[in-house]
Amino acid sequence: MPTHTPARRVEVLGLAGNRHGEILTPEALEFLARLDAAFADRRREILTARLHRSDRLASGSPLGFPRATSGVRDAPNWRVAPPAPDLTDRRVEITSPPTPRMAVNALNSGAQVWMADFEDATSPLWENIVGGQLTLLDVCRRRIDFTSPEGKAYRIGTDLPAIMVRPRGWHLEEEHLAVEGRFLSASLVDFGLYFFHCAQHRIDSGSGPYFYLPKLENRYEARLWNDVFLAAQELLGIPRGTVRATAVIETVTAAFEMEEILYELREHSAGLNAGRWDYLFSFIKTFGHHPRFLLPNRTEIAMTAPFMRAYAELLVRTCHRRGAHAIGGVAAHVPDRAPAADQAVPAKVRLDKEREAEDGFDGAWIAHPALVPVCREVFDRVLADRPHQIHRTLGEVEVTAADLLSVRRSTLPPSREQVRSNVSVALRYFDAWLRGRGAVALDGLLEDTATAEIARARLWQWIRHRLISQEELRSLIDDESAILAREQPGALVSEAREVLERSITTRDLPAFFTPEAYSRHLVRHAAVSS
Repeated sequence: MPTHTPARRVEVLGLAGNRHGEILTPEALEFLARLDAAFADRRREILTARLHRSDRLASGSPLGFPRATSGVRDAPNWRVAPPAPDLTDRRVEITSPPTPRMAVNALNSGAQVWMADFEDATSPLWENIVGGQLTLLDVCRRRIDFTSPEGKAYRIGTDLPAIMVRPRGWHLEEEHLAVEGRFLSASLVDFGLYFFHCAQHRIDSGSGPYFYLPKLENRYEARLWNDVFLAAQELLGIPRGTVRATAVIETVTAAFEMEEILYELREHSAGLNAGRWDYLFSFIKTFGHHPRFLLPNRTEIAMTAPFMRAYAELLVRTCHRRGAHAIGGVAAHVPDRAPAADQAVPAKVRLDKEREAEDGFDGAWIAHPALVPVCREVFDRVLADRPHQIHRTLGEVEVTAADLLSVRRSTLPPSREQVRSNVSVALRYFDAWLRGRGAVALDGLLEDTATAEIARARLWQWIRHRLISQEELRSLIDDESAILAREQPGALVSEAREVLERSITTRDLPAFFTPEAYSRHLVRHAAVSS
């Protein structure tokens, strides 16, 4: 692992903003440069490997558990590192973008963990990325208290939950930071800036630098992260094994390598999380060319569907067999102020969390502070005075490759309203994302990038298999664009429409909408580099 590779100077291309100098210090940029020098080539290699694997699967190559790693799966005795003290009980985890208001609300919510999300819930405007790092720095130094322009005071309490940071995925770059004309990995930027400024603060407070890892596709990508952790700890003189990371299983290929991912991360592992919405998107992206993988609408796919049931059971069994936490999916409901709606939303959340707790999960995500009590109540009832249920190893569960792929094909063409709904959600989310908001309340749900990915993947798949015509789709986009313009006078309608159309009209579904949309619409370089 080349931790001492000579580093080149990082050039800051983004516009200077208020307090940016507290984050983009010469020492922090030097730290990023060293991580880049050590790992940029390997990152490019895994992205190339992704493309080759995607092509093979699209052409019909079978997907199964790797033969080469059967020894890892069959070995009975290896375990991941024991949980860090403040990650032992994780029954309620709240996720939000790292803005000051969201941070205070999450920290005061009563959840055991706050996941500060630079990935799906953050629009990667430069000011959002640096601002998010400032928020985390202020939290670590306990200076986050503030009063909003409306006069509302935001103050954090005495006891803070554990903090976990989710950096952007390996596929993204930060185009406001460059080395010799080459942009830095967004993953290394988000991880590196937080680690440099806050790791020791978290250790001194009795916690540690904890992370969520998004969009992993296999063991090699987990190994890359593990090596990044080793290098970062060495460079800053932090004891090896201090980092803890939970990998989100949100791609189909990763589902076939859960044990291998835990094994690669084992001295830094904090378990696995069931990222179910992105997992559905990955299913469409991976198998969208094949008619037998035509899925129903997102709202019609429950976790009780055979392939989702197999995914959840395998995740819990894998984690508990190796002494790791299994964290359930997100409850994205936003409680309405109307009394009837307030009763309906917790009922839906309760049913979802009851299933997860009874299936063996050790905790779950929620996206709104008002959902903390119902999630806690459900897990309290199952866990009682235990911090988790890792003792439930689910030895009776057997999940095969066929089980993970047991999709019941949708035989009916989508209704016009189903198509309209996906167009509407995608357009509204793209508009919000382009204007700097990555988490948006739409129709009673707090939606993020995964929502838009599912919607535009579904539209692409329907066009691909001629279940809807280009003309019909264009007509609905016209209608929904006009509605958005009327409802939101400041909406970026033409830009949102461009992002949608560019991401659904190609022969092959773009792997993610974010890289191109980011480069075309969100990058703002200073006139003179600083």
